[in-house]
Amino acid sequence: MDIPYLIDFEPNTGSAQAVSPLIQRVVAPNAGPFTAWGTGSYIVGADSVAVIDPGPARDDHLAALTAALEGRTVSHILVTHTHLDHSPLASILAAQTGAPVLAFGPHGAGREAGLAGEQVEAGADMDFAPDIRLADGELVEGDGWTLEAVHTPGHTSNHLCFALREEQALFTGDHIMGWSTTIISPPDGDMAQYMASLDKVKARDEKRLIPCHGPVIDDPEAFIAALIAHRQAREAKILAAVRAGMEAVEPIVARVYTDVATELHPAAARSTLAHLIHLVDQGLVVANGDAGLDALYQPA
Repeated sequence: MDIPYLIDFEPNTGSAQAVSPLIQRVVAPNAGPFTAWGTGSYIVGADSVAVIDPGPARDDHLAALTAALEGRTVSHILVTHTHLDHSPLASILAAQTGAPVLAFGPHGAGREAGLAGEQVEAGADMDFAPDIRLADGELVEGDGWTLEAVHTPGHTSNHLCFALREEQALFTGDHIMGWSTTIISPPDGDMAQYMASLDKVKARDEKRLIPCHGPVIDDPEAFIAALIAHRQAREAKILAAVRAGMEAVEPIVARVYTDVATELHPAAARSTLAHLIHLVDQGLVVANGDAGLDALYQPA
């Protein structure tokens, strides 16, 4: 099943854009191969508002957010996950507004093991520390809006989506994006958790998905089904490559990711590693030592 990617998007970088009666978006000027048009920061509410994913620590983006928030009170600052294009501006905006920062936890908070050797395409925000830690299902309420924290580990172990109950909309951070698949980069990224989190979101009843990069997704069930089928097909091809005698990550990537530009193959290697670890955990593949980019893999 092909993913119905959504690439028709006008970011209006630097100014607030209405998404719905309760939601505005301000896109940061940090466009790139992993951020698409830039990171979308969201303002939820009318007079007393929440800000979701303040974004990168850039003066120009802070100025745009400040202008969009003029005359309003910020009651909460929520962060989906701790990558440098999403979370660093949270502490700066908190100092400016006095609002608390809420998130699942610091980087790696959802992992029992450490994060030695982690490489992240966007960079991990290791300095992030929320004022309030949110658990799965916990509610954050404001003036005319209610947000439910939905723990969706996979892209990062501390990734949260936020469900806006008044509009049956789900802010999906980087868990689900309309323009691209999500990179899963071990050790904090975990393919088994990611697939389970896709199933979790698919079982919910939101009518719209609102990613931090790109346009709104108006057909969640079909889109998520296509994402799941795509991941399953990728994993089947990786397993077939191993069974065909390919032992190292680099040649597996070259064989499996023919539809991805070669300059993005290092990022594809991270997701390939995540699939290989998933295959090892399922008993379908074995690694010579610890599973990693330099390991060799063989059929079980």
